[in-house]
Amino acid sequence: MRIIAGEFRGRKLLPPAGDVTRPVTDRVKQSLFDILAPLIAGARVYDCFAGTGSMGLECLSRGAAHVTFFEADRSALESLKGNVTALGVAARSTRVAGDLFHWFDAGATPAAKADLVFLDPPYRFLRERADDVRRLAAAIADQHLAPQGTVVFRHDVSDSLDLPPLVTGDRREYGGMVLEFLRRA
Repeated sequence: MRIIAGEFRGRKLLPPAGDVTRPVTDRVKQSLFDILAPLIAGARVYDCFAGTGSMGLECLSRGAAHVTFFEADRSALESLKGNVTALGVAARSTRVAGDLFHWFDAGATPAAKADLVFLDPPYRFLRERADDVRRLAAAIADQHLAPQGTVVFRHDVSDSLDLPPLVTGDRREYGGMVLEFLRRA
């Protein structure tokens, strides 16, 4: 895992111990960020289910103003902390440890709304906690997403989940993975 472009291009990222995360290949990451390029400079970003922070750190490397990372797994959090420290981006980022469903359910009000949100729940959540994922997406859309904001929803190609009030503007398949680009209806 590494940063593929921008200020930190080529810098390697610490992986978590075990298999808690599902890293995106460089090819898919490059394709994704080619699509997102016009949205990143100066953006406020949420990296939900961040793992080691690959997506949010890529955004910071490309000029995002601030990234809020949400992660519950301790191993991934340690790697995320190490990656943030190694890149020197602590002042441009916030780490929220713990269950992000509870954080959003608690009605936390953001200082500024997110322009870009990465929503990458573990695939099992779409099968076991679909209602929670829907509620999370609704909370993001209603309270945390800037008016022209975009949510990048990553899921398995065999899963389909409507996330009202968000609608799909674009959908890309990469092998067994789907990236949906969602906006408010």
